[in-house]
Amino acid sequence: MKPKVVRYLDEGEFPLAEEEALRLYRAMRRARFFDEKALTLQRQGRLGVYAPFMGQEAAQVGVALALEERDWVVPSYRESAMLLAKGLPIHTLILYWRAHPAGWRFPEGVRAVNPYIPIATQIPQAVGLALAGRYRGEDWVVATSIGDGGTSEGDFHEGLNFAAVFGAPVVFLVQNNGYAISVPKSRQMKVDYVARRAEGYGMPGVVDGNDAFAVYLEAKKAVERARKGEGPTLLEALTYRLAPHTTSDDPSRYRSKEEEEAWRAKDPILRLRKALEGRGLWDEEAEKALLLELEEEFQRELALADEAPEPRPEEIVEHVYAEMGPDQRRAWEALRRGLHVEEVE
Repeated sequence: MKPKVVRYLDEGEFPLAEEEALRLYRAMRRARFFDEKALTLQRQGRLGVYAPFMGQEAAQVGVALALEERDWVVPSYRESAMLLAKGLPIHTLILYWRAHPAGWRFPEGVRAVNPYIPIATQIPQAVGLALAGRYRGEDWVVATSIGDGGTSEGDFHEGLNFAAVFGAPVVFLVQNNGYAISVPKSRQMKVDYVARRAEGYGMPGVVDGNDAFAVYLEAKKAVERARKGEGPTLLEALTYRLAPHTTSDDPSRYRSKEEEEAWRAKDPILRLRKALEGRGLWDEEAEKALLLELEEEFQRELALADEAPEPRPEEIVEHVYAEMGPDQRRAWEALRRGLHVEEVE
């Protein structure tokens, strides 16, 4: 199966209803606003090490908005935009990046799990969550995301194989930003598209480019297909990380300014805004009004995060399982009482 390459913005097409396109733009711009603010907070010492996603908003937001409220997202550590679009409050996300236990407790109704830090471990667990829904008689779909480097991990291949064999309702999003931290794609794989790997597992593989319309529409098709019981889809977004890998990274050591500037011209937010302006749906005044609205929202949410009480030591084990098992209980007791675990009977 040759991967299908889908593009709309490059062709000047406008395949969405106007309100749908505006919703997509607002969500992407909101995500970018958070990303910019998070970088500032990190530089001020008010956030821990942070993984920016600037340039990858079309991929993350497009998939999240294609889901319904009953569906789940299983993200890696770079999917802050996906979590925001799925409904996670900003103050919870700030607390997560502060390693505060209150940031590990997602509100009821936000069907998302905490971001996974180990590479690719979220893939088989997303498949398990999808199959759990089937066994429970639910019809939820699970969307999970990974970078191009993570597709070289065993967990990625095992998860795709299992999902394909059992027809799990999963959408696998690969954000191919060209680098596994500092290693270029040419040093990771010999295929031209990651989506070609879908052929080996008997599932559709779709390539969409850095195009918000393409991601959103192809994701909607993949979600519908999964919900009908037709199995998983691999959706590859050819995108680019405009910012460092994390706030402790220096991308100038492994990529050129020329390369970065070439991709800045393909910024998914600017491309979508241009399409909206071309139809008279957006202008500079609308942008200023949105930015003011986002600033006010962020300051309210930041105040909520700053008001969170200092965490208790024992909170670190309160969120491992829905109910603490014997090991967690012993650790909880020890931390609560200021003892070593072996001192707890």
